[in-house]
Amino acid sequence: MKHVGIGIGWRPEIAQAVEGFDGIDWVEAVAENLCPGHLPDSLVRLRERGVTVVPHGVSLGLGGAEPPDAGRLADLAARAEALGSPLVTEHIAFVRAGGALTASPRLEAGHLLPVPRTRDALRVLCENVRIAQDALPVPLALENIAALIDWPDEELTEGQFLAELVERTGVGLLIDVANLHTNRVNRGEDPAKVLAELPLEAIAYVHVAGGVERDGVWHDTHAHPVSRPVLDILAELASQVTLPGVLLERDEAFPPAAELAGELDAIRAALRAPEPPSVPSAPMEPRTHSAPADIGRSRERLALAQTALLSSLTAGTPAPAGFDGPRLGVQARALAAKRADVVARVAPELPRILGDGYREAFAAYAKSRPMRGGYRQDALDFARFLLDAGRPADANARRALARWWKERAGARPPGRAARLLRTLTRAA
Repeated sequence: MKHVGIGIGWRPEIAQAVEGFDGIDWVEAVAENLCPGHLPDSLVRLRERGVTVVPHGVSLGLGGAEPPDAGRLADLAARAEALGSPLVTEHIAFVRAGGALTASPRLEAGHLLPVPRTRDALRVLCENVRIAQDALPVPLALENIAALIDWPDEELTEGQFLAELVERTGVGLLIDVANLHTNRVNRGEDPAKVLAELPLEAIAYVHVAGGVERDGVWHDTHAHPVSRPVLDILAELASQVTLPGVLLERDEAFPPAAELAGELDAIRAALRAPEPPSVPSAPMEPRTHSAPADIGRSRERLALAQTALLSSLTAGTPAPAGFDGPRLGVQARALAAKRADVVARVAPELPRILGDGYREAFAAYAKSRPMRGGYRQDALDFARFLLDAGRPADANARRALARWWKERAGARPPGRAARLLRTLTRAA
């Protein structure tokens, strides 16, 4: 990517502030939150001012066992074209498992989960990346993710895995220095070692974000100020290569505009290092490779492993062999908490109806019930779970929840909920 300078993640909650910042050269927007034919007015105005907009995808799951979905790829391509973007970005992660390769129900994580650093997983990832590159109108760059868990029996380090991915596909890298810090705390990985193994010329741009440490675990929240260790990693990377762009991510708990501006200034200060050695820019062009003859077997093995892990995290099945059970529990609770947060945003009536009991009730639901689809379906399934159990205990709240469910589900909920709705109908 050409040099684009300092940027910030565009979110509707801070759109006005972003438009008012001095020195913002580009923005990044979550691709799935955009409609190509109805772009937010704020993004349109930014584009008219010459501000570059990059769509950042979160749902492709290129690290998953199955090939990327053609519809999702078409949607990402449409957003890139509508925005006139120089590239699109996604993550090295899996977000769903199960399905045809395992003859089991499909499971949705609702979160980015780490890919095992094995030859099988790398083979599948490279083939998925090549499929994506062929479907996209602009170059693709992929982001390293933060993780709470380690896969057993890994064959490559993080840096080696990323370097081989670039070598085999020509894909660009979106390096998240906050995720490098997260993995240092949670997985004992040295950011300097990861950076030393990377092909620096493949870096398209860099993410910087905040987090918080709780009980020895670093949570990459995107809801806290950027920490000093993260800025130090950024400064170290900037001393090694001229970075095309650096972007501040903030997704929740948005502070006043002045605080965001202060974080942008801290990023600029971290970049004021001695001139790094010149490193040629990577072409980021797809390379011609044929799929390995045994890609099908690699996909099957990866599918079984990822399904077992995701089932443990979202459906309460036993931890797969070799995993740290307590750490899987931390990850499972983090997944449930994120689901609760997003469901509260897409269905704000639910926390209003349930009050202070919302989170406890959702945690009980999520412990053994994985997502069947998107977050709107998750909200419906959560309400149905409560109604089938005769909850909430307050009769008025229960009636309100039953009405909410019926208005959106288009059918009667089963069991106790059905009897309740019949009672409500007769009462009416």
